[in-house]
Amino acid sequence: MTDTDWQDVGAAADFESRPVTEITLGRTKLALSHRNGVFGVISGVCNHVGGPLGQGKLDGNYVVCPWHNWKFHRVTGLGEPGSEDDAVPSYKVKVKSGRVLVRMTPATPRKHKPHAPHPLARPIRRKSGPVRVVGISATAQDPANPRYSTSEALLEVALAHARKKLKCPTKLIKLAELKFRACEGYYSKSAQACTWPCSITQMDNTDELTEVYEALVHWADVVLLATPIRWGQAGSLYFRMAERLNCVQNQITLKDRVLLNKKVVSFIITGGQDNIQGVAGQLLGFFSELGFYLPQFPFVAHSRGWTAEDMEQNVAAVQQSEELREGTRALVERAVETARTLLKGNCGSGKLARGGRKAQRLEVEQKKGQS
Repeated sequence: MTDTDWQDVGAAADFESRPVTEITLGRTKLALSHRNGVFGVISGVCNHVGGPLGQGKLDGNYVVCPWHNWKFHRVTGLGEPGSEDDAVPSYKVKVKSGRVLVRMTPATPRKHKPHAPHPLARPIRRKSGPVRVVGISATAQDPANPRYSTSEALLEVALAHARKKLKCPTKLIKLAELKFRACEGYYSKSAQACTWPCSITQMDNTDELTEVYEALVHWADVVLLATPIRWGQAGSLYFRMAERLNCVQNQITLKDRVLLNKKVVSFIITGGQDNIQGVAGQLLGFFSELGFYLPQFPFVAHSRGWTAEDMEQNVAAVQQSEELREGTRALVERAVETARTLLKGNCGSGKLARGGRKAQRLEVEQKKGQS
């Protein structure tokens, strides 16, 4: 081994005060660590989705990836106990005359333990059959002691009409009955750290938002979202779900891959406060950004206004209103008919939907050129 096999990466004293430091050998990113007077160097690229190990932290003798918390031994590169078949390359390191030298050729190879893909990561292929309708209720309540929810009640009217009159398979998902973690900001670490399926879903098999992902991406043709109005906004459960749907939108941004093709969304909005148009506007903008289509007149709503604090009267008004029920039935009919039209034609096909971001950018560029 000649001296040219080793590269001086800096003064030992500079690294000793930092548990983990990201360094570069040529174009290779490495994670240099120091613990109990001993240096270790491993690849700076995590086996999972390429997270920067050199920007991570130490947990004992393991470097923790800052993106998704995968761990690798700081000297050997082996995965944490139980995951040793996953390993990143390790590098020889020595201290000479107060300088840290790293051998440029890796001492051990990278090993990828075979991981079965997550069920949600399967190819998206719609099975033949009638239009399928999923209803999502964003009403927050105690499932053990349920109360009457005006938005959820109208959602059940819509689903019953779709099932009995329109002959559509239906599902009802109540977010209040699902145990799922709030978005933990993986996208804020790096756009690449926000994956499909969601990083939380991949790491935590007890997280129940998988039911929503399965319905939206793989099963449903029509999505009916029902939400109360809370302080002039949609319900908090809606926003918890929406944040976790960033992993769907992020596929468009990063990979120009549209997960939601030929799908239609409509909304049911009720509450004791006003700002119906504001709530509807947020919902329309968000779901359009995900790739959903909108039927004509895509929402029904009811509110007795800001000063109507007598919720008992508001509930009674919805319970007694046949007009609202007829409007809700018409809503789902419009959504189902729009979905049928999309499924029969080419509008919104996977081939046309792919490249959505590029088309969007092209349109902007053309407008700039005309201005």
